[in-house]
Amino acid sequence: MKAIAVKPGQPNSVHLTELEKPAVDAVANGRGVLVEVLEVGVDGTDKEINEALYGNAPEGFDFLVLGHESFGRVVEVGPNVRELVPGDLVAATVRRPGRSLYDQIGTYDMTTDTKYWERGISYLHGFLTEYYVDEPEYLIRVPSSLAHVGVLMEPVSVVEKGLAQAWEIQRRLKVWEPRRAAVMGAGTIGQLATLILRMRGLEVVTVARTPGPHLKSQLVEEIGASYVSSKSQDIRSIGKEHGPFDLVFEATGNSEVAFRSLEILAKNGILVLTSITGGDAEVTIPADRINLDFVLYNKVMVGTVNAHRGYFEMGVQDFALAESMYPGWLSKLLTNRVDGLDNYRELFRQLVDDRRAIKVYLGVKSV
Repeated sequence: MKAIAVKPGQPNSVHLTELEKPAVDAVANGRGVLVEVLEVGVDGTDKEINEALYGNAPEGFDFLVLGHESFGRVVEVGPNVRELVPGDLVAATVRRPGRSLYDQIGTYDMTTDTKYWERGISYLHGFLTEYYVDEPEYLIRVPSSLAHVGVLMEPVSVVEKGLAQAWEIQRRLKVWEPRRAAVMGAGTIGQLATLILRMRGLEVVTVARTPGPHLKSQLVEEIGASYVSSKSQDIRSIGKEHGPFDLVFEATGNSEVAFRSLEILAKNGILVLTSITGGDAEVTIPADRINLDFVLYNKVMVGTVNAHRGYFEMGVQDFALAESMYPGWLSKLLTNRVDGLDNYRELFRQLVDDRRAIKVYLGVKSV
């Protein structure tokens, strides 16, 4: 079967390759689930792996199949699988358990292992192929009513985890009631963070580079948030005019923006970092003032990476609510569809070159 892969460590090596079609008995104890891939999203992680900034091939291979944002259909299950049946629509988690205590209790997204296994990223092939086999533990059922946005389940799980961690940390305050939030970035993650924060009743300002109006700014405004261009105003002035912010959710992929966001937090505020930055940029910040504010006003900065199945399940619930509150809005995020594994060059061209894109994704089979 066909697959889109890279050779880790070799820049711009994305290519089409062949894999043997997997079978359900590849998973022990009759617990295998064979999934036909329908759609796969691509993002900055895929772009940076192709740029050889990171990524590791599975043992025994000199290539890594890309794709960590999956949506598929179950076609066969092993004799001891009760959770899923053929025909079920599913999304798959990305990380797999390692050896740390956190891995063993099911929070493998919080591992302390130096080496970790992630589908399409590190030591495990991803989903940009025709079929894959996995265990039910890592597959989340998606209702048919959400099939049209099923490919967004992995991105929304990142948002769900980041916000859940923020609320968990802020339990320390006993009566934390955030009212004002800033979302840095208006790509897929930024749009979804804006959506969920608005659904929770917060006043939201979404900050991105390009001045509006355009699709990204229109989508932000459609759900009652405000859009501000960082080209028109620097982050500090945005904070003075619209903030300070009880919560800042950073999703730009730009480390300078991440650290500038420290300056616009309210007292007792929290900054959630989700960007994976593979470069070596250095940033100058007013360190003394930031340090003083963090100490005197009990501020927090926290990083968050991918998600376990619980956060995917939260995403399914919030998507169902979003379809009721803002009908059709989620579908508008799916701006750039490319059909067919053979068209991998066009897929990556759009990912790299189309600055207007929100979600670039590949249609492998019909939903």
